[in-house]
Parts: sequence; C-alpha cells; structure tokens
Amino acid sequence: MSLKKIRKKFYILSFCLSIAFTFQVSTPVEAQCPMCRMSAESNLKNGGSEGKGLNSGILYLLSLPYFLIGGIGYVWYRNKKKSAIEEGAPY
Repeated sequence: MSLKKIRKKFYILSFCLSIAFTFQVSTPVEAQCPMCRMSAESNLKNGGSEGKGLNSGILYLLSLPYFLIGGIGYVWYRNKKKSAIEEGAPY
C-alpha cells in the first residue's frame, strides 16, 4: 500500500472520528439563559438599549473567527502565488 493511500485513509478516519466525537459530546443548550432574555426584553420594553447592545456584542464576537480565517487564507494565497511566480509556473 502506498504512502498516499495510507495518508488518505488516515485523514478520512480522523475526520470521521472528529465528527463522531463532536456530535457525541454535544449537550442540549438553550438559545439564552432565561434571566438574560427576560432582562433584555424588559429593558427594551422600557425604552432601553440593553438588548441592542447584547446583539451587537454577539455579532462582534462572531466576526473574529471570520477575520482570522480570512487573514490566514489571504496570507496562504499570497505566499502560494509568490512561490509560483518565483518558480516560473503560471498561476
């Protein structure tokens, strides 16, 4: 058996095991804790902006992984393109 086939099987097995463990370990969760939800709803009813601040904070926290992955992808693309140009291969 060639080394490429062994690597491919290893990657497939690793992927399947990681997916299996991810779904096995997951626990049921609620969207928000009841106290936070009730507090935000009552504040919005009274004219406050606490709920809007919570939503903005959630969006802020969710944006970081996308920026990190995008930055890593850009650096990878730039380095790949630079090495292809140095080798003289069309990219």
